[in-house]
Amino acid sequence: MSNLSDYSQAQRERLVYIDFRLYFTGVVSRNDLMDRFGLGAAAATRDFAQYREIAPTNTELDTVSKLYVIRDTFSPLVEHPPERVLTALTQGYGYSLDGEKPLILNESVSLLSQPKVEILAPIARAISLNQVVRISYTSASGESEREIVPFAISCDGLRWHVRAYDRKRKDFVDFVLARIGAAQIQQGQKPLENENLRNDDQWNRMLDLPLVPHPDKNCSQIMMRDYDMPDGVLKLRVRAAMAGYVLQQYHVDCSTDHSIADEAYRLWLSDPLALYGVKSAKLAPGYKSPN
Repeated sequence: MSNLSDYSQAQRERLVYIDFRLYFTGVVSRNDLMDRFGLGAAAATRDFAQYREIAPTNTELDTVSKLYVIRDTFSPLVEHPPERVLTALTQGYGYSLDGEKPLILNESVSLLSQPKVEILAPIARAISLNQVVRISYTSASGESEREIVPFAISCDGLRWHVRAYDRKRKDFVDFVLARIGAAQIQQGQKPLENENLRNDDQWNRMLDLPLVPHPDKNCSQIMMRDYDMPDGVLKLRVRAAMAGYVLQQYHVDCSTDHSIADEAYRLWLSDPLALYGVKSAKLAPGYKSPN
């Protein structure tokens, strides 16, 4: 990996974009760079010259198509995290007012539960500015009004949540964003010391949960490949506040005797005691508290 620290932030972004396009689409042009960053032709040419100076064996100019193409000796300048790569390939590289087209043909299912932007915006502002929010919320017991102090959002794989101190329950809890009907920042109010995220033990507690292929299912090889488990164990690092949700969504058998027969459960939590004292463990499939 190359050290790009000597370049400005804007230059680094353009060089990494060239690297990304070469690595994952095989070709990149001056027009790609000009359209993405609003550059003139001369500036784009300089960026390609700079890229070739840093990584002379990564690309060459096809004189017929006028495209820069990847070479067999290509080595990426930077690490490209798979999650970001997949987002860029399927949704476009970056945030654009005009929207961006996917870079490759793809088909994916969006989350069925999506928060409304007009709810997400004040919640996000409150997190950013450390403010109190009044919300209307629908739960199993009906709709209620409450004041919350939000400090983070999270996704369990199916739904988006906001983690917050709930003044009604006097505790830190999760709220499903899609169930919030209205959200209004309470101007002039400031969170109290006990409402600070530093006091949320379940959020701050990190777990390393050992997941293994289910002992009673003929799935060891495919699970080890699906989840990159060369030693047969996947250490799931997750916050205690989120553990139950994640184990539920990934269909992990959390019973002590791996007794869930459903074929959908192809992973087993090999040490259920790892969930001791975890409030969200009530959602973990098959889990029973030692108490």
